[in-house]
Amino acid sequence: MLQFFQEIKDELAVVERELQNALQTPDPLLTETATHLLKAGGKRLRPAFSLLGGKCFNFNLERILPLAVALELIHMATLIHDDVVDDAQTRRGKPTIRACWGNRISTHVGDYLFARSLIIIARYDNPLIPRVLADTSVKMCEGEIQQISGSFTEDQSVRDYFYRINRKTALLIAASCQLGAVACGAPADIHLALRRYGHYLGMAFQITDDILDLVARQGQLGKPVGSDLRQGIITLPVIYALEQSPRREYLKTLILSREKDEKQIQEAINLILDCGAIEHSAAIVRKYVFKAKEALGVLPEKPAKNILGAIADFIGVRKF
Repeated sequence: MLQFFQEIKDELAVVERELQNALQTPDPLLTETATHLLKAGGKRLRPAFSLLGGKCFNFNLERILPLAVALELIHMATLIHDDVVDDAQTRRGKPTIRACWGNRISTHVGDYLFARSLIIIARYDNPLIPRVLADTSVKMCEGEIQQISGSFTEDQSVRDYFYRINRKTALLIAASCQLGAVACGAPADIHLALRRYGHYLGMAFQITDDILDLVARQGQLGKPVGSDLRQGIITLPVIYALEQSPRREYLKTLILSREKDEKQIQEAINLILDCGAIEHSAAIVRKYVFKAKEALGVLPEKPAKNILGAIADFIGVRKF
């Protein structure tokens, strides 16, 4: 993914420095924990999308910088809370804050990062920016609650899945693409097109993530393969397999079991792979990628537009 960000590498370096500055506090423990995930790395996709969105109009780094920092803080806060909910030991191949400091500290660090993002966003006088981020944050929580309440439950439709991943993943990517342009003063036809692009791209991104959870190597993922199955999270390939697998009843038993061992996890993965669920899900990814690229059609001809198109193509074939 980094190869697509050469156009904005200098701006991303500024964002990284501002993130470091935003996490410096008078309390040594809070500073150490808050910067722990930042030091573990990450793609910085949401800040990058805000920068690229801005470069589709009258780019102004000073106007976008607070937004880019706030977007990454919101994303980091959700990751920390996810790790508490999931009892996760690793994130990006490194020990999680939860693994190092426990659930209580992790929960408050996540809350702190989100609160810091609110302070930063309050600098904007354009009401659309805080309004979109507030609405997005609420819906992200709704998506997570739906995922938790639906764990180890077979009665989930494709529509339920799309509703959940839109809130869990796509909305923040859509907001990132849109608000970067908004911060630079772009008119509605441009920033709404970028929002549509971000929505379709975010959907493709999450479905691909759910595919990779079943087929990638642990070294590529930075976390154990089959994590969703362990947590009882019903993803698109699983929904398809529960409908189409010749051994769907046995697969259902494996998926709904709360005490699966590694052999059973691999057995479930094999049954999902054998019925064409991965190919079916990949075809849906390609449809979303097509829609994402189609949304770019109204944008002015700038390098950022071509980069966004190339990123969409990459999402459809990525292996990590």
